[in-house]
Amino acid sequence: MTYPSVYPTGATIYDPDRCWNGYTIYQAREVGALLIDMNGAEVKLWKGLHGFPNKILPGGYVMGHTGERPNAFGLQDQTDLVQVDFEGKIVWKFDRWEFIEDPGEDPQWMARQHHDFQRQGNPVGYYVPGMDPYADRGNTWILCHKNVFRKEITDKRLCDDVIIEVTWEGDVVWEWACSDHFEELGFSEEARNILARNPNMVPCGGGMGDWLHVNSMSLLGPNRWYDAGDERFHPDNIIWDSRESNILCIVSKKTGEIVWKVGPDYNASKALKKLGWIIGQHHAHMIPRGLPGEGNILVYDNGGWAGYGAPNPGSAMGIKNALRDFSRVLEFDPVTLEIVWQHTPKEAGLVHPTDSNRYYSPFISSAQRLPNGNTLITEGSGGRIIEVTPGHELVWEYISPYWGSMMHMNMVYRAYRVPYEWVPQLNRPKQTPIRPIDVTAFRVPGAAPPGHKQVTAVEGVRPYQGDAALCVQIDVPK
Repeated sequence: MTYPSVYPTGATIYDPDRCWNGYTIYQAREVGALLIDMNGAEVKLWKGLHGFPNKILPGGYVMGHTGERPNAFGLQDQTDLVQVDFEGKIVWKFDRWEFIEDPGEDPQWMARQHHDFQRQGNPVGYYVPGMDPYADRGNTWILCHKNVFRKEITDKRLCDDVIIEVTWEGDVVWEWACSDHFEELGFSEEARNILARNPNMVPCGGGMGDWLHVNSMSLLGPNRWYDAGDERFHPDNIIWDSRESNILCIVSKKTGEIVWKVGPDYNASKALKKLGWIIGQHHAHMIPRGLPGEGNILVYDNGGWAGYGAPNPGSAMGIKNALRDFSRVLEFDPVTLEIVWQHTPKEAGLVHPTDSNRYYSPFISSAQRLPNGNTLITEGSGGRIIEVTPGHELVWEYISPYWGSMMHMNMVYRAYRVPYEWVPQLNRPKQTPIRPIDVTAFRVPGAAPPGHKQVTAVEGVRPYQGDAALCVQIDVPK
């Protein structure tokens, strides 16, 4: 699909009566952590606080990072993980995972954080009634990298995914590495052969295998499955997903064993075939207790290209051998694997399969269950964030106006909606409906042909006025 070169950005649709209203935080490309209201007004910017992702805590605190390791030496390695207050002052920091001595660079401690983290008090990093993340204490679970050689996988250097738990004081008290559990992941002989030859080699760091590319990690939290006696779903257990292998896993916090898994082969059972191939997915997590759908797995199933296995016409070498050119958001029962709810091109109102590729983000992206049953969906590659009802009605839409200079994209990795009360420093904003534009009547000024109505403004959109008081610069210690 070729996208139009001109289209509106900011909030374009808003129905206050059917939305779960609050602030939305996301990472504005190359700018910082940006907080917007339901009308798209930029109410707060933490300039220089980057996010992989940015998460907001009660009291107007925000988490993110202040630096990234050069790609010549690492792959998406963030130098630190920090928490700042409303004014941008760093009140908590972790960077002591690995001491790095890159050639030509100052030696330094690094977190090597990537893709996700969770603060104690809340299992998933977004608003859950009665489960507020701690802002002044508690442990933090962090998804990190470590370079390893594992001959049972390949003779090439691997960029491994590691989950660590650190105290408020910065002590690492628990560690779990994916490469230690290779035999539990269920790769076929064909997949193992491909991994041995090419474990998704990337040029970063002088060449290494980004073999799993884990992109989300969260705790399960209290849930009905564990209450019924299923030990696989202990509240302390951790769920993660691997973009490159199409695997979703739950790890026992107590034993380290993988106790639940979906993928990598979705033809392995009737239930998996019915679920359908999950490809290149992001943000797999268990919907927490207190939200509609609690206990089910919610995941943004990107489609695109991922997996290891037999070569096919779309993958001559058997790497990234599962292909699909549209996305879907899935909510499914982790025991039966039955789909409970989904948002696919069909539910989005597109003609399937002819027009399915219009609902498509082949990388990044996320889904958050809201307290009223709506779902906040980040279609990351196009910078689009939407809120849909259980009946698939689009009640809020926002397009990021921030493009990157190196990768000319307005992509949004992940967005979160939080209550207004979590940011008490701001006055509750006015909520003005935004009716959808009739695109058949919309014309750029001066371009409307005779006899056509010309629509040149969107009712209810309040553009950012550039109030410097709402922007803070993060002070990064030298």
